[in-house]
Amino acid sequence: MLTRGGVFVRIRENKKYFVLFCMLGFLIGILYANIVSKDYITSMGIFNDFFLNQYAETDIGMAEYAWYIVRIRMMPVILLFALGCTRIRKGAVVAFLLWTGFSCGMIMTSAIMKMGIKGIVLCLLAMTPQFAFYIAGYVVLLWHLFSYPESKWNLTKTVCFLLLLALGIVLECYVNPVLMKMFLKTL
Repeated sequence: MLTRGGVFVRIRENKKYFVLFCMLGFLIGILYANIVSKDYITSMGIFNDFFLNQYAETDIGMAEYAWYIVRIRMMPVILLFALGCTRIRKGAVVAFLLWTGFSCGMIMTSAIMKMGIKGIVLCLLAMTPQFAFYIAGYVVLLWHLFSYPESKWNLTKTVCFLLLLALGIVLECYVNPVLMKMFLKTL
């Protein structure tokens, strides 16, 4: 049986693994963007001036956009829950963290290559304010999957997870587009 101090040591070690896998994925994303897809990034993509101008000028239909965001954000949740019911749950957590880090590294590198410092600001603003809620919600789920069977899923975790995801989706649908358009008008 673990003592209370042993539990805290295990939590600290698991947090290190989470950060390690994300940073490893981030580094791989940076390398991939610089070595493999550099020509593609410099020729087109979401950081293209035409795309950014179109985004700034387009009126977004909130009902359709909200439905799109719900579908896109729920796909990894459903996949993680499904894989969490199998023996490969820890591998799924590691793969998710690596993929998330890889995606962030590649997008940030692409933004810097195309826009410089403004690209970093654009990426950070694109994740504001919803990303804090998504991160917190995913930490609840990933932590459970990584520390299972010591960690049991319960009603409190369910409510917390669903509330955090719902807040993230609402903010992404209704606050983020306003912030993005304000920033893009300054470019």
